[in-house]
Amino acid sequence: MASTADITIGSYIRFNNDICQIMEWQHRTPGNLRAFYQGKMRNLRNGKLNEHRWRSGETIDVLRVEIHELQYLYREGENLVCMDQSSFEQKYVPAELFGDAMRFMKEEMVVQIGFESDTPIFARPPKVVELEVTYTEHAVKGDTSNKVMKAATLAGGAEISVPSFVDIGTVVRVDTETGEYLDRVKK
Repeated sequence: MASTADITIGSYIRFNNDICQIMEWQHRTPGNLRAFYQGKMRNLRNGKLNEHRWRSGETIDVLRVEIHELQYLYREGENLVCMDQSSFEQKYVPAELFGDAMRFMKEEMVVQIGFESDTPIFARPPKVVELEVTYTEHAVKGDTSNKVMKAATLAGGAEISVPSFVDIGTVVRVDTETGEYLDRVKK
């Protein structure tokens, strides 16, 4: 167990039986009151932000989290099989850790997995992925003057909105956190 003085921004703690990462950490001494620490943390299970105050010297359960970059090989049931590129060791990571970003995943992609004593606790896909458009309607002539968006289906089944000039076979960049179109890849 660690005390409040040992916590820094980026530390992982166990709070209310959930694993959280500290985003902001401040020591405060208001007027003639006792000092306290105020922290803003992100819950790794659901991604929500939470604020809490701790008394100075209070004990906190700090976790030792190791982050590995693994290559996603294939999906097997509810798990993804990922390989460590240096030791070629394969690890099973629950697909639910990726959340909505799972629809943008493709094989051979390098992902970040956080382990706490060999148990995967969080997973992050790359921030930006390049996927091919497999289906979209053709643009109506004259609709290209303003920012007209249309629906498009990507390789892997994800549906996003793209500008009207994007056609089938075009490779586009997509933000995996928001699911938004960024730009098309020129090759």
